[in-house]
Amino acid sequence: MKTELMSANYAAARSAVSARVEVVAAYPITPATTVPEQIALLNEKGIFKGQFIRVESEHSAMFACIGASSTGARAFTATSSNGLLLMDEGLHWASAARLPIVINNVNRSVSPSWNIHVSHDDAYSKRDTGWIQFYVASVDELYHTIIQSYKLAEDERVLMPVMVNSDGFVLSHTLSTFDYLEPEEVDKFLPPYSPPHWVMDPKNPVSHGNIVFPESYQEFRYMMHEGTHNAAKVYEEVEKDYKKLFGKYFGGPIDCYMCDDAEVVFTSQGSMGAEAKDAITELREEGYKVGNARMRMIRPFPAKEIKELGSRVKAFASFDRGLSYGFGGPVANDIRSTLYHSKHRPIIKSYIGGLGGRDMTVSDIKEVILDTVKAVESGELGPEETWHDLMEW
Repeated sequence: MKTELMSANYAAARSAVSARVEVVAAYPITPATTVPEQIALLNEKGIFKGQFIRVESEHSAMFACIGASSTGARAFTATSSNGLLLMDEGLHWASAARLPIVINNVNRSVSPSWNIHVSHDDAYSKRDTGWIQFYVASVDELYHTIIQSYKLAEDERVLMPVMVNSDGFVLSHTLSTFDYLEPEEVDKFLPPYSPPHWVMDPKNPVSHGNIVFPESYQEFRYMMHEGTHNAAKVYEEVEKDYKKLFGKYFGGPIDCYMCDDAEVVFTSQGSMGAEAKDAITELREEGYKVGNARMRMIRPFPAKEIKELGSRVKAFASFDRGLSYGFGGPVANDIRSTLYHSKHRPIIKSYIGGLGGRDMTVSDIKEVILDTVKAVESGELGPEETWHDLMEW
């Protein structure tokens, strides 16, 4: 292991080398372009030893990865925003075919109106495709989570694709250190992929993708749900093994900070969750019992961890950098749904902001948390969701 200084996008490219990815297919889109660009350069230098496929669109990129994974090859791609949307058909195909593809989605606002900065709407809109979803807060976390994702996706109990989300520009173009692992080091953790089912092989032809009639179709979808659901438990094992080998641990599905005795817990996804730690530290010094729960995984949703937190806190201040139009914050509503049948049901306030790259400072995060503290103290919940520093309806 050696420490390198790179942007998150360059670190993502390096993870493809470390994980011995065999096929990368990609099409450029800001702010993800430098991920495949760097892989192409590493390929030309002989550092990335897999196949790099230049395709004509993101739709083709995903289907090239599907074809590669169907032969038993380890496949990877990267995209953003409208590019992820163009992949939609392929995303459903990959999960239904139980192909352990990994994608680095560099979160960006969906256009129009044109904006190339971070929002989480692109990934939120794909929550129901079957893909496991992670959101990372640092360059180091992105690099190691991509490697872990192959171990998770290729586990026979899971066999589902993984989307690792990183904030556009906030992480993608920001230089920071990460601990690089040579492929020989990763081999101890991640062996070559050996599919537990059939693969496409001209020497042993099989028919696949045939029509499934109503009497059987539902069972296929249940098995997808079961595989995604299993990912929560399997990831515990993956992180345990990774920590033992490399000393890296990022907190499990939810990275909690000062939550043990907290009365109000702030939740968010991505880089904002790291900044929130500073806000929590300052509020603790001011005498407030608050904590930070950074949601690293939202599919499968970490219901067990949320229920445990919900059993002892008075309120959640749930912040989403995206929204479900007409219904509010997606993760806030997932938390509400998870705790609906609980005996102790804390206040859950939904906050939406930071859209299109709008800056969310430590002071802004403190303001959100204190608004929830006020709701606890007064018993007045206010609106169903609060739009922070954006507009009044």
